Amino acid sequence: MKLGIKSLWLHRLRSTLTALGIIFGVSSVIAMLAIGEGASRTAMEQIARLGSLNIIVKTVQPPEDQQATGQQQSLQEYGLTYKDAERFRNSIPDAEVIVPIRRVAQQAWYRNRKVPIEVIGTVPWHLETSPIRLILGRFLTSADLDYKQDICVIDGGIVERLFALDDPIGQYVKIASDYYTVVGIVSSQPSTAASNQQEKQETDSSKAKAGANAGNIYIPLTTVKNRFGEMSMQISGSTGRKIEKVELQEIIVKVTNVDLVLPTRDILATLLERFHKKNDYQIIVPLELLQQAKRTQRIFSIVLGSIAAISLLVGGIGIMNIMLATVSERTREIGIRRALGARKKDIIFQFLSETLLLTFAGGALGIVLGCTIPFFVTHFGKMPTVITGTSLLLSFGISGAVGIIFGLYPAYRAANMDPIESLRHE
Repeated sequence: MKLGIKSLWLHRLRSTLTALGIIFGVSSVIAMLAIGEGASRTAMEQIARLGSLNIIVKTVQPPEDQQATGQQQSLQEYGLTYKDAERFRNSIPDAEVIVPIRRVAQQAWYRNRKVPIEVIGTVPWHLETSPIRLILGRFLTSADLDYKQDICVIDGGIVERLFALDDPIGQYVKIASDYYTVVGIVSSQPSTAASNQQEKQETDSSKAKAGANAGNIYIPLTTVKNRFGEMSMQISGSTGRKIEKVELQEIIVKVTNVDLVLPTRDILATLLERFHKKNDYQIIVPLELLQQAKRTQRIFSIVLGSIAAISLLVGGIGIMNIMLATVSERTREIGIRRALGARKKDIIFQFLSETLLLTFAGGALGIVLGCTIPFFVTHFGKMPTVITGTSLLLSFGISGAVGIIFGLYPAYRAANMDPIESLRHE
């Protein structure tokens, strides 16, 4: 090892340039796996927030070939209904809770401030199926639902943009032409691509007029049905006036056990297929999405790791090239050592130690650089990254393996030189 360190130190620039291949190879493996892991974990966390025991049935607009066409169309009725929620309750004994939801894009007023919001008509047990949590006050109660109370629960986004420094509890919020008393505050609901894709399509036109959505306001479902009705009208130059009737935008079914998720999904699909002639619904199973995300993560990690490992292979080829040149330069030294009694394995260990010093030093510096790159990616690119111990061990292990594999041939070639011919070498 001392001879290896001395030899590398005598050719510092060449040793540094040779180690750069390993440094960048190890750092690229760590950085790419960290970026892939961060993206995958974020996706899985968002899916997991939907609830692994939940089955989400959403209203979607039926395909154009299933809609009435022409100027005479006056009413288009589609989507989930209250009867669907009742059928689910009566047909699925394993359902722990069933949450019907109606969404309405509106604007909320408080004093002279106005923000676009989404009214969510729901039931008191909504929290059992949702990732939101109660922060202050209370949520909806059965009495609110039965008596169609003019109360609401707002999320953190509404508090920040509508109330500023005022205490929202007990204040009145105006929505449309009615006032609602704020009785509670909940956390903002995290957005996910799976859960928001369809509702985005349904409310795009309304939100485009109102601006960016500030948050959600939760109101008893009976109150929303009574105040906002189930009709919405759209006017366009090509099709004239179109009135749509949608009772519910979403029904969430939560089962008691994860093993019942897929069988319950099949029951729901059968019920909906029987009573819905139009293709106006979508069933989302977060458990399936989670399993698919995990499979995608494994493939993604393998692909990224393989691409990054190519740079380690290139670094290994560079090391072998340099070591072969070193063997040629030190042919006379090898002959003298053999003449003084050095065995073949001593020559192999001597040159292999230099290769391992290069790869291990490069691997260590590569780990430092590889841990730094994800930090800058997260800080400047706003992308989540996750460095795992597996990626560190994998990259360092590969660098060590590269050093051994690509260092053996030059060492073996040096050990098998004829001592007499080596001593004659000029």
